[in-house]
Amino acid sequence: MRKTFKYRLYPTKQQQRLLAQQLEECRWLYNELLAARRDAWEQRQESLRLYDQQATLPVLKAERPTLASVQSQVLQNVAVRIDLAFQAFFRRMKAGEREPGYPRFRGQGRYASLTYPQVPVGCTLDADARRLRLHGVGLVKIVLHRQWEGTAKTATISRSSTGKWYVCFSCECAEPPPLPEIGQQVGIDVGLKTFATLSTGLEIANPRFFRAEETVLAKVQRRLSKEEKGTSERATRRKVVARVHERIRWRRSDFAHQHSRRIVDGFDLIAVEDLSVNRMMHNHCLAKSIHDAAWSQFAATLSYKAAWAGRKYVAVNPAYTSQDCSQCGHRQPLSLADRIYTCPCCRVVLDRDFNASLNILGVGLHTLGLAPRSSRMYAGE
Repeated sequence: MRKTFKYRLYPTKQQQRLLAQQLEECRWLYNELLAARRDAWEQRQESLRLYDQQATLPVLKAERPTLASVQSQVLQNVAVRIDLAFQAFFRRMKAGEREPGYPRFRGQGRYASLTYPQVPVGCTLDADARRLRLHGVGLVKIVLHRQWEGTAKTATISRSSTGKWYVCFSCECAEPPPLPEIGQQVGIDVGLKTFATLSTGLEIANPRFFRAEETVLAKVQRRLSKEEKGTSERATRRKVVARVHERIRWRRSDFAHQHSRRIVDGFDLIAVEDLSVNRMMHNHCLAKSIHDAAWSQFAATLSYKAAWAGRKYVAVNPAYTSQDCSQCGHRQPLSLADRIYTCPCCRVVLDRDFNASLNILGVGLHTLGLAPRSSRMYAGE
């Protein structure tokens, strides 16, 4: 299996300039190859393949000698990216999407990563594990906060919007041993008032990271808007805005990792709602809060951690999980303002989200064939 390990790099100013020059060369090559594909189809009705474009690299190097500053396999990877972009475009065209998204040219500063497809060629970790030797750059300081697992296959050097540099190794490693069985099962209902309610009764509070930084973000964005376009002051202000967004993203990611790890360690079976978040975002009254909650990120993190740990993960249809009684199965409509579920048939009174989490667990068990569709079983009786 493949796992990725990301580390922070601390290049000197001279090394940052060299890396930025390599990014600019790759950006130029990307645009050149994209233009070649476009012109070949428009002028000759000819489709260029990946290997056709990689064969033109020696000619392009002769025309533009500065391309030689970039490692040859990195240049070949640029052609691979173009090919993948067109494959995705044709796949969306075949699916009949209204806006399939034709590959676009990259503007200044819009190319932010270099990929070495065969580590250690062009990218080698020094013997003391404190320096990373990069082609055309030299030894760059790296903080190896933990050793990667398995064998490194590819490495990607990336620059963030705030000017930080990272290296991400994709490693081939053995399948991790499954966690020991605990005999516990859980259904998870996500929401806005409470981020997640578990069928055990545990509630995870909604941190609302974006809301907490909204005032600060508005302040720095106002300062950005006052600066004239193209000036160094505006570039500085733009980096401040990016830093606020980066801080929100880090906190949200850490939140998802912390809670998903606790859930995977504590339960053998995890049932969650298979929500269509993009469709829910059409509600303009709730769109910002839904985006801030980042349910999809949490579900994706939970899914792959469960797979690594040998846990059972199932995404169930969320239809009527809030409206069905977890005790007797009676269905009644509820508005978003109704936070307590009161069943007129069996007289049970439950928190709305807790009732939904019990139903989600029951549907998950039924989906996996581990239990019949009996709502009384869901409540743990």
